[in-house]
Amino acid sequence: MRMPSAGVKASGPQHPDDQGELVEKSGPGAAPARAPRRTVAWAVAGFTCAVLLLAALSLSVGAGEVGPGGVLDYLFNRGGARGDSRLDLVVGDLRIPRTLTALLVGGALGVAGCLLQAVTRNPLAETGLLGVNAGASLGVVAGIALLGLDSGYAYLVCAFVGAVVASGLVLLIAGRKGGGSPMRLVLAGSALGATFGGLTSVIVVNSAETYDKFRFWVLGSLAGVEGYGELGRLAPVLVAGFLVAVLVARPLSALALGDDLARSLGHRPPVIRTVVAVGVTLLTAAAVALAGPISFLGLLAGFLARAIAGTRLPARLLLAGLIGACVLTASDVAARVVSRPYEAPVSVIVALIGAPVLILIVRSKQLATMGMTDPAAEERGAEKKRRRTLRLPRRAARTPRVRPADTFVLRRGPLSFLVARRATFAALLLAALLVVAVVFSAYAGQSDMSVTRTFRAVFGYGDHFDVLLVQKFRLGRIVAGLTAGAALGLAGCLTQTLARNRLATPELLGVNDGATAAVLVSVTFSASGSFGAWWAGPIGALVAVVVVTVVSGGLGQRGYRVLVVGLAMSALASAVTQVVLSRRSLNSASSLYVWTSGSLNGRGYSVAVPVLIGLAVLVPLALAVARHLGVLRFDDATAASLGSNAGRTRLICLLLAVALAGLAVGIAGPVGFVALASPVIASRLAGPLRVPLVGSMLTGATLVVVADTLGRIAFDGSELPVGVVTTVLGGPFLLWVLLGRSAATRV
Repeated sequence: MRMPSAGVKASGPQHPDDQGELVEKSGPGAAPARAPRRTVAWAVAGFTCAVLLLAALSLSVGAGEVGPGGVLDYLFNRGGARGDSRLDLVVGDLRIPRTLTALLVGGALGVAGCLLQAVTRNPLAETGLLGVNAGASLGVVAGIALLGLDSGYAYLVCAFVGAVVASGLVLLIAGRKGGGSPMRLVLAGSALGATFGGLTSVIVVNSAETYDKFRFWVLGSLAGVEGYGELGRLAPVLVAGFLVAVLVARPLSALALGDDLARSLGHRPPVIRTVVAVGVTLLTAAAVALAGPISFLGLLAGFLARAIAGTRLPARLLLAGLIGACVLTASDVAARVVSRPYEAPVSVIVALIGAPVLILIVRSKQLATMGMTDPAAEERGAEKKRRRTLRLPRRAARTPRVRPADTFVLRRGPLSFLVARRATFAALLLAALLVVAVVFSAYAGQSDMSVTRTFRAVFGYGDHFDVLLVQKFRLGRIVAGLTAGAALGLAGCLTQTLARNRLATPELLGVNDGATAAVLVSVTFSASGSFGAWWAGPIGALVAVVVVTVVSGGLGQRGYRVLVVGLAMSALASAVTQVVLSRRSLNSASSLYVWTSGSLNGRGYSVAVPVLIGLAVLVPLALAVARHLGVLRFDDATAASLGSNAGRTRLICLLLAVALAGLAVGIAGPVGFVALASPVIASRLAGPLRVPLVGSMLTGATLVVVADTLGRIAFDGSELPVGVVTTVLGGPFLLWVLLGRSAATRV
């Protein structure tokens, strides 16, 4: 299963100036087909009518018991209706500004998503890719916690400033080398977005009051729109963003043909990408400031516009704006009526509407007209063509066994073992680092125990309080961290090897979000009300993957179908998580939010021992298929010629990765970056020719234990969740690893 996250793999020509990014295919029949002009015209007319109808519905529905008749009276001032203070309040000050805001914000997010998908050449890109949403969230949280702000206008200013600063940093980092290429924009945005999200969590977990305000703002809502003040202040920003989108449409269309051809037509690709990023920032920052971080809408609008209009970028931009306006307005209307007298979070409604639509698109035949055919099918076709051309028997293609130069053989009687020197040394080094991390974690904490007292307490000697503290609390927590880290590291290694992509993690299949949602739902049936059942994590992960597999048409689907369905599943599961958090009391929601950030607080032997049993079963299975994993780095034809059943190996490894990731989430919550970083670090140590299963486990365990220890001792009197520490440190790590000189060879 190939699951790209930063670039879109294609078999067409690539350009040397792109620094390794993966571009759309440009060969005959490979590029997305141009939709007939009549089809595009009918689609534009249809969505325009839908916008008008939804706007009328938005004006007619809501609090105040003012129906369509009263709205018409006010609009046309029949019988002096505008003099009625009640009508003037409900229609003039509430419904009309709210409807206009929904239309403009939806249109802005749709256009921004379409622009971002075009400039990154990734149909799965969304508006949070430049770190805008994370920057806005950090700005709002900082305003609440540090400045004591408590008004809608203050939130608007903080959100806008945070979004602009975040996007500016992304542009600065991405443009430092390579002129802001698509790959660098994606990686810089993802890394800084994760870091900003971690900093947001640092502030939120230490302030219950800040979290209480933030947890409702982050869901996204138009309920606070009153009058035209906020919309009027940001209207010039929206107009500027829309104007940039109109002016950049033609040069961006040329850029889709490749940097070399775009230069030959008189365009400057770095300048085009920078201008597009500025336009996306203006549109998204204004939208987030007005309505909160409504994710998924930009992805949905841009994806659906591409499905209708094909390669016609101006038509795609227009359609994306209309689709975004339609979806957000419809979601806002639904948010008012589904849970009267309260309002539902609009971002949850967007996910519930958008996810099924995306799934229907990728299940349709329209996907092939978008140039997004399944790579597996292309690979099978290429394999058949090679076999017809070469006409070699299967045995003739087998590679003779040659012992690698960096290995030696251990013999003991009739038994012999092939040992890799570098990989063995790396494993021993990682094991030593893990021992040091465990000792340091057992010693460090909010107490004055010495190292000697700590060692004595580990073995049950010394003061009763020391023994209780070390054996009951610290060692149990350390064991839980070891098991969670080892499971995450191994799951990440399996996923990256299957995807042939350094950026792939189990999150792409909705595993983490599904497991998190399942554990949070199980909290309802928990007696304590603070922790769910650990076993709900693997069940939720398995359900998510089963749904993704069934809906996408099977594990053989290795292209966009699996990716899009996985994103839709993640959006739905994340919506469930946000609803659970928003409906609980502040104390319960605060503790659950800490866990959803990734935390080992309160975890011990009760969850670690069952997971250790699971690892005792899953790890030997993973090691048993290790030889076939190395072969999967090549295409299926090569794997078959070497005697490996690629389909069976892929199925086993995928199930193992899902089970491991689910176990880890059940223990510590969705700890970020460990599954991504562990295989990268282990591969650097063991060498690029090895699949570092053991090294990834040891690295993951070390990272989690070290991060948990740092979280416990970083601030006196308070504790940072392990997931917050890994996220804050993981962003710079991702930039260092993936934006270096040889990033293209590593991704």
